[in-house]
Amino acid sequence: MTLDLDTLQTLVITHDLRGYRQAADRLGRTPSAISLQMKRLQDDVGAPLFRKNGRGTSLTEAGEIVLRYARKMLALNDELLHTVRGAHLAGSVRLGFSQDFAETVLPQVLSQFSALYPLVQMEVRIEGNAALVQAIETGEIDIALAVGQADRPTAEVLGELDLVWIAGDRFAARPGQPLPLVLLGPLCAFRKEAIRRLEDASIPWRIAAVSPSLAGLWASAIGGLGITARTALGLPAGLTWDKSLFDLPALDSFPATLHVRPGERSEVVEVLRDLIRQSVAAALPRHKRKHVGAKRASSASSPEITSPYSLIP
Repeated sequence: MTLDLDTLQTLVITHDLRGYRQAADRLGRTPSAISLQMKRLQDDVGAPLFRKNGRGTSLTEAGEIVLRYARKMLALNDELLHTVRGAHLAGSVRLGFSQDFAETVLPQVLSQFSALYPLVQMEVRIEGNAALVQAIETGEIDIALAVGQADRPTAEVLGELDLVWIAGDRFAARPGQPLPLVLLGPLCAFRKEAIRRLEDASIPWRIAAVSPSLAGLWASAIGGLGITARTALGLPAGLTWDKSLFDLPALDSFPATLHVRPGERSEVVEVLRDLIRQSVAAALPRHKRKHVGAKRASSASSPEITSPYSLIP
């Protein structure tokens, strides 16, 4: 007995969309045709896959097993086709990444993609979020991963990224003095969010350093010039972070968004889209873990570090 991949795909879609009618709409078939496929699959497997659950149905234990293996078999099928086709497919693709993902998600995506499509030439841009989406809309790049920009018509939200306060391990707070900030340029959404939160909390601040790149930002923070606000993705050593570091007001979260050039539906771009989705999904849970260094932990014994800015009138 050989199971039909089309039938297994129907099972997965029916489960994920939670109904025969929804699956029928997606696949361009009738609900009765979907039901017939599921009955045939049940006969082929030789075990009941569905049980009544109120007015609907749910998977039995056997159904859960079949669903799990169906996903694996479909993934292997796709991998095989991508590998064989990709070995002979040439061309080019233009990819844009926010700086926040450049050292975490990007290397994994490039490695996986080059293994599938070794002859495809890639052009990679690392730019600001607004610039990336503008390049998508003007057709300068084919696909981009950004932070924020969820209001753009090309946006697909992949998840949420928490903004945190970040400081170097050598940073020393000074009571009675404005909070020193190290920031990117005035168009940076994270810069605007940090300043807005500080002003809402009536916390005085000053700009201690401005950098056009993350490398300069991290160097300024590690050097102890001041505090910055960013996601915790890809932070270098020598930094400590927390949503309420030094009891500063909590920052908002920003969406991770994927953008594809309007009208672009090539196989190469679709594969890149799937790889980026998977890599971002794997990166987000790690990003949400706290990392509070020794400076926060020792605040109880160091009066200069205990909520210094909450005491400023």
